[in-house]
Amino acid sequence: AKKHSVHPNQVSQWKKTALEGLEGIFADKRKISDFRKEHEVLTEQLYSQIGQLQMELKWLKKKVGEL
Repeated sequence: AKKHSVHPNQVSQWKKTALEGLEGIFADKRKISDFRKEHEVLTEQLYSQIGQLQMELKWLKKKVGEL
């Protein structure tokens, strides 16, 4: 904690969280696969939303330029 300027309580909290969650992650590989699928779907949705927002922004800039 001192080496990386992190409060010791934060390190303890991270350790506790890791110890509680790591066993479950490595116990069932299907959960990891499901997590990856969910991550891919969410990533696709977010990229789609970014594209939509970029198009809207370009349209708005064009309309403001016409005023």
